[in-house]
Formats: sequence, structure tokens, C-alpha cells
Amino acid sequence: MLKSISKTFLTGLITLLPVALTFYLLYWFVVSTEAALGSVIRLVLPENLYWPGMGSMAGLVMIFLVGLLMHAYVVQRLFAWGEQILYHLPLVKSVYRAIRDFFDYFSPDKQKEFEQVVAVAIGDTGMQVIGFVTQAVPERLPEGFREEGSILVYLPLSYMIGGYAVLMPRSAVRPLDMSMEEAMRFTLTAGIKGRGKGGMGW
Repeated sequence: MLKSISKTFLTGLITLLPVALTFYLLYWFVVSTEAALGSVIRLVLPENLYWPGMGSMAGLVMIFLVGLLMHAYVVQRLFAWGEQILYHLPLVKSVYRAIRDFFDYFSPDKQKEFEQVVAVAIGDTGMQVIGFVTQAVPERLPEGFREEGSILVYLPLSYMIGGYAVLMPRSAVRPLDMSMEEAMRFTLTAGIKGRGKGGMGW
């Protein structure tokens, strides 16, 4: 009886938690941008012209403009210079680099570097893991880490942030018909939900 109640409660929690977290993040964004940018707008506009929500709209516009500016070479160089300063600050560099690497992984520009989702064979065991080809051109790899006919494959870990970058022969991998997002979601959840709406099943 108690086990059944616990299982039902856990099912409800797993169902509601992603929804609650998603709406909380949206709420946090709206409240934060409204509080920060709304006060700035009030200083510029007369009070009778201000209406609730202008701060949030300004936040969305600002994010979009930053995205546009990051396509300019000069802005990219200035941003890279600023990052180098952060990378040399004690404590800050470790925290910033970890956060930066995490969000870079989901960046559209970074995703283009993942050329192919592949299945990686583990020896002669018959086992395979999902990986991402991150570098297929040997000349782009560090000196001493270049082998003809080999590629660099990233092997993500399930249920945690991290993974391994492994240099391996092309013959040890085979392409999979999966998008990066689909493969990453499948890997991070250890395949519990399966692929697509129906799951993989047995």
C-alpha cells in the first residue's frame, strides 16, 4: 500500500516538476527584466506612457540585439578580450568557464561543429554508445594527437554534465540518423523515454 502511494506520488512529481520549472524560469525572466529594465524605462519615458511589460519586452529586444551584434567581427573580438580577463580572475574563471561551456554546448554555432551523431563500437563486446563527431579534420587537432584515418568523438554521460573526447578510427563508428538534440536527449536520460513519441520498446 505504502509502496503504491510512493510510486503514485513520484509519478506526479516527475510529471509536474519539468512543467513547474519551465514556468518558473519564464516567470523569473519576466520579473527580473521588468524590475531591472522597467525602472530604466521609467526614467526615460513619462509615467503615463509606461505600461507593465515594457521592461520584459525591452529584455527580449536586448537579447536579440546582442545576438545580432555577436555576428560582427569587432564585437566578437571585444567579447573574446573581455572573456580572457574573466579567465584570469581567481575563482571567477572556474565558475564562468563551467557555465560558459555548458551554454555553449547548446549554441546554434557550436552545434554546427558536431558533424554527425554516431554509434561507437566498444571493442569486440558488441556494445555500442552514442557519440558526436566533433572534429574530422586531423590538421585541426593538437600536435601529437593526429592520426590519419581517425576522428575526434565526444561521448556524453547520462544523467550528468560531462563526457569524454576520444580519438578513434573511423572504422569504429557508424553514422546514426538522429539529430544532435534528439541524440543528446536520448543519452542524458539513458534512453528511458526512448526515441520519439512512442519509445523504443523491446
